[in-house]
Amino acid sequence: MKNSNITQLWANLIVEELIRNEVDYFCLAPGSRSAPLACAVAENPKARSFVHFDERGLAFHALGYVSATQRPTAIITTSATAAANLLPAVVEASKKKLPLIVLTADRPPELRAVGANQTIDQIKIFGEYVRFFFDLPCPTIDIPPSFVLTTIDQAVFRASGELKGPVHLNCMYREPLVGKGRGTVPAELRRWQNSRTPYTSYATAEKKLGVDTVNELAQKIRGIKQGIIVVGKLAGAREQQSVLALAEKLNWPIFPDVTSGLRLGNPHKNVIHYFDQILLAKARKADGILHLGGRLTSKRWYDYVEAVKPKRYIMVLNHPLRNDPSHGVTLRVQARVEDFCSALAQKVTQGRVNPFLSSLQKWNAKIDRVVEEYLGKEPQLSEAAAGRLVTQHIPADSGLFLSNSLPIRKVDMYGDPKGKSVVVGANRGASGIDGIVASACGFAVGLGRPVTLVIGDLALLHDLNSLAMLRNSPQPLVIVALNNDGGGIFNFLPIAQFKDGFEKFFGTPHGLNFAAAAQMFDLNYANPAAKDDFVRAYQLALHSHTSTLIEITGDRKQCVAVVKGLQKKICEGL
Repeated sequence: MKNSNITQLWANLIVEELIRNEVDYFCLAPGSRSAPLACAVAENPKARSFVHFDERGLAFHALGYVSATQRPTAIITTSATAAANLLPAVVEASKKKLPLIVLTADRPPELRAVGANQTIDQIKIFGEYVRFFFDLPCPTIDIPPSFVLTTIDQAVFRASGELKGPVHLNCMYREPLVGKGRGTVPAELRRWQNSRTPYTSYATAEKKLGVDTVNELAQKIRGIKQGIIVVGKLAGAREQQSVLALAEKLNWPIFPDVTSGLRLGNPHKNVIHYFDQILLAKARKADGILHLGGRLTSKRWYDYVEAVKPKRYIMVLNHPLRNDPSHGVTLRVQARVEDFCSALAQKVTQGRVNPFLSSLQKWNAKIDRVVEEYLGKEPQLSEAAAGRLVTQHIPADSGLFLSNSLPIRKVDMYGDPKGKSVVVGANRGASGIDGIVASACGFAVGLGRPVTLVIGDLALLHDLNSLAMLRNSPQPLVIVALNNDGGGIFNFLPIAQFKDGFEKFFGTPHGLNFAAAAQMFDLNYANPAAKDDFVRAYQLALHSHTSTLIEITGDRKQCVAVVKGLQKKICEGL
């Protein structure tokens, strides 16, 4: 068999076996060395593909897709810096425990470490951020092709296992990379070829919460007089419902992060939507905390935990890693949140009238009125008001993607809980501002529905070329860009007192707007100055079914003044 034939055969086997493992969405960047894999995707009728010229943005697109679907997807790039550009998204996927299958093309051994063009050391280039690494040898008839299939099966299993995350397969190829022949599946794989299943199947024993463990937990819960259920990122609607059911049974308050799915569009009586703002003025001590799901956006929450030092802090996550920056967790349970809540709800008794919950409910309702009144009287459209207006007018069941830094904090603090229920996405693994547009685009494709992205100016500038993805995206993206001419979050930090070098080194003003960028990438554009104008522009964008960029021009000092003024009113009201 000619070299090009065996090379293409191996590439075809890789793509086909990925599809049989339910990995059918392939994100590719153009490149020569990865040509066999690209051809394999192009010729497989079951493969869906997305192509983008920038590997960094491509990887974040894949990450957003996986975040929405919770299914693994594959990334294909050529060698050298193309592979290196994947690192930020791989880090985020590792931290968020999202299954990415990274396939990087590479030079053969004889071209490594000899100064060959477009060649770097790609061995374990992503370090400990991947769950599995394998350096696939150059295709050869001396190695049985079943080796390719079992390697793919292992990679997908490791990516989707107990500790989900990215895996990396480094694929060496010799020239010629593409030939006239496509390679014939050998007789030894005919049975596999005629089946529709992977070559190697993996079965895992489902971990159950033991009766003794649940009884012990119920006993600990019964000893808590003033308990709080704090909720981070959840897997979906079933987990959300299980948390609400447990809260009703215990009659405990829920402190929901905006990524939990319980913060917006959820009027449940146990949900304290403005807990972050309550902690500004009311730090009544809880003696027990039940933390379900991921990390919270609110820094005040972690300050509160360190201050009150609850006697019992029970944390439930579906993986074995530590998630305890305050070092206060007294019991760590590895289980699915839904399983935990269902099992515990059957063992605990119905909670009595809870004065702690009642007072929190009153404060929550009062803060909602204060926020609505304060932002409603603003003469200009502030970033806080824009974030709240988005949550009031976004359609039900659509997607809301929140950029890191100020946007997610503004919506977490001031989002209107009376709006519609939406699916919230955010890159809160490493919490960087890179790749946000690409992630939101992938999130929209994965959801199969329109998405609103709230993003800051620096994050948008950082990922500007990912706007090119929107031209052919099957789902429109409405981008609400909060442009305060620099890094607005630094104005809230102690470093803002560093007058001499603050603007140059932290504020980093750029003096740019995004009107020309919208024109360049063929996006609808609006720059409303008043709240009513913003609502009209946002509703028009939602009904146009095409991607739109709505730019909110603000001032960093005004942004700080609005937040501090609102916080003062809240504290006075409580």
